[in-house]
Amino acid sequence: MGDPPPEPPLRFRSPSAPLSTPPTQVRSQLEEKENKKFPVFKAVSFKSQVVAGTNYFIKVHVGDEDFVHLRVFKSLPHENKPLTLSDYQTNKAKHDELSYF
Repeated sequence: MGDPPPEPPLRFRSPSAPLSTPPTQVRSQLEEKENKKFPVFKAVSFKSQVVAGTNYFIKVHVGDEDFVHLRVFKSLPHENKPLTLSDYQTNKAKHDELSYF
């Protein structure tokens, strides 16, 4: 047998309008993992990557000059699963570029 086909390259898309509010279940997942409540939780930009579902990379303002980057997975519609916080990065600033992590 030959080598398996290569993985498709990552393709980020930046929609023109940012998400206004990340879903509540993602906020609660992050607050649980960080063991703290965020006074503000507003998405300022995001990118998406189509996989077997969709990965969303979201920059979120969480108060003062603090930002977090979230990787949120949305399963395919027929799977009917809730959004999942796959990974996140804290201690981000407004100017930090949103990229794959």
